[in-house]
Amino acid sequence: MAESMKGLHRTCRCAEVTNDMVGSKVTLMGWVQKARNKGGLVFVDLRDRSGIMQVIFENGGIDEEGFEKAGKLRSEFVIAVTGTVENRGGAVNENLATGALELRAESLRILAESDVPPFPIEENSKTKDEIRLKYRYLDLRRPDLQRNLMMKSKVMMLTRKFFTDEGFLEVETPMLGKSTPEGARDYLVPSRIHPGSFYGLPQSPQLYKQLLMCSGYDRYIQIARCFRDEDLRADRQPEFTQIDMELSFVDVDDVIDVNERFLAYLFKEVLNVDVKLPIQRITWQEAMDRFGSDKPDMRFGMELHDVSEVVKDCGFVVFKGALEAGGSVRGINAEGQGSMPRKKIDKLVEFAKTYGAKGLAYIAIAEDGTRKSSFAKFMTEEEMDALVQAMEGKPGDLLLFAADKNKVVYDVLGALRVELAKQMDLLDKNEYRFVWVTEFPLLEWNEEENRYTAMHHPFTMLMDEDIPLIESGDLGKIRAKAYDIVLNGNEIGGGSVRIHQNDIQEKMFEMLGFTKEAAYEQFGFLLNAFKYGVPPHAGLAYGLDRLVMLMAKVDSIRDVIAFPKVKDASCLMTESPSRVSEQQLEELGLETAPEEAE
Repeated sequence: MAESMKGLHRTCRCAEVTNDMVGSKVTLMGWVQKARNKGGLVFVDLRDRSGIMQVIFENGGIDEEGFEKAGKLRSEFVIAVTGTVENRGGAVNENLATGALELRAESLRILAESDVPPFPIEENSKTKDEIRLKYRYLDLRRPDLQRNLMMKSKVMMLTRKFFTDEGFLEVETPMLGKSTPEGARDYLVPSRIHPGSFYGLPQSPQLYKQLLMCSGYDRYIQIARCFRDEDLRADRQPEFTQIDMELSFVDVDDVIDVNERFLAYLFKEVLNVDVKLPIQRITWQEAMDRFGSDKPDMRFGMELHDVSEVVKDCGFVVFKGALEAGGSVRGINAEGQGSMPRKKIDKLVEFAKTYGAKGLAYIAIAEDGTRKSSFAKFMTEEEMDALVQAMEGKPGDLLLFAADKNKVVYDVLGALRVELAKQMDLLDKNEYRFVWVTEFPLLEWNEEENRYTAMHHPFTMLMDEDIPLIESGDLGKIRAKAYDIVLNGNEIGGGSVRIHQNDIQEKMFEMLGFTKEAAYEQFGFLLNAFKYGVPPHAGLAYGLDRLVMLMAKVDSIRDVIAFPKVKDASCLMTESPSRVSEQQLEELGLETAPEEAE
């Protein structure tokens, strides 16, 4: 039966016991990791968020009732134990911070008993995700998850400290705002007081933080909750956290400077890693041409080669067809993979098809220099030699080619490059390679809607020298004053200089196909604010969860979020979303469509 605290106070956490405390009396509280009853002795590993301490209950060293209770302890019982800190004998446990110490118990209270947990509470659990997430409150007791969340807490604390010292003000922005569906879908919240009307949960605090710049707050920071009703994606969450900032009277270099110093500070304080400043910058076009991705992983080479000029007159119809359609032929050199079995190459072809490729062409160069190729019969010996030379191919290399529209070629080779790096074990989680990607296209063509949409959002400033392209109608060539910060192939943050001139903002809405009325209907409050003296401003937001995921060296953002959703945006623990009562729906003036029979 569970006992109360009865005035007992914990003196420290388990792993906070040090050699200096040998001979002292302490009171520890936590969960039983495991208990071993050896007859006259009971050994218990006591766990709390700091770590584990071995406790010894000896018959005679504790009263009879206490020793009897110790013999009944099971995994996950919650106990309070008072005793004397001692040095362990010869059996030092090198894996524990307290491995050279133990607590000799003098009294014991069982604060709560526990059923047998549905899976062992241990590091690197092999239990299925579905079960762990259903019992997330137990999963969160695992030391590796606790370390992740403690690291996240530290990152948030250091973030606030750094930006406060830099003169930023933390300002909260509303959760219940106006629905602005340009971008991902909003989560809608029905209003009971205004029947038929809805709030939108924020996809980001974008409009509010720009208004704060209009209001003279100069430097704003917020650790902000954001919501996006996106389609099913493995490593996305419907709700997530941003480190969100906005600065007045700045341009690109000012935003990059403060953020480089922030990243250097954060990585030094949390991981003792030195980030070399300044961080390398490359343009979006260079990133695509070299890496096939606007979030390039810089930890390895295997860069793309554009061989369009080399093969433009060859007889291989796949290459010729792509070039005639305005596309390109590009390749990557997987060095040392020339002996890859055909079955494995076929798997790479299937992988490439999932990114839009119709296939992959290849040349495998054996160590003796002989070549196997999927298209050699369509090329002369001279053309093949020229192609291998252009790819810097040498004995032992595997050359892989994609030919299609540029977007498809980039997508395919960008993904293939990372897949090969995984297979070749080139990705070191202990290495942190940052890069800024700048000068993104301002607009991208949306085939479905037959119009341009904003690559970032409709308030992004264009490069000054590209403003004349608005009048010439060459909209696809306009570059944005936008910048992403990329770490190990993951975009961890992005932002831009904002438009602060009314005439350019109106032209931007025109380019996006908005009428003046439609623009004012959605964004009138911002456009009206811009009539009253708006400073030049710029901002950036980090995905906090993704940043901590990379710092913690885990593979999923779910491992750094306390209560995450699964792929279909549901919570297995609380079984949400769920149906609500007819009375609640009636109050909101809502009806739900009847469920179809199975």
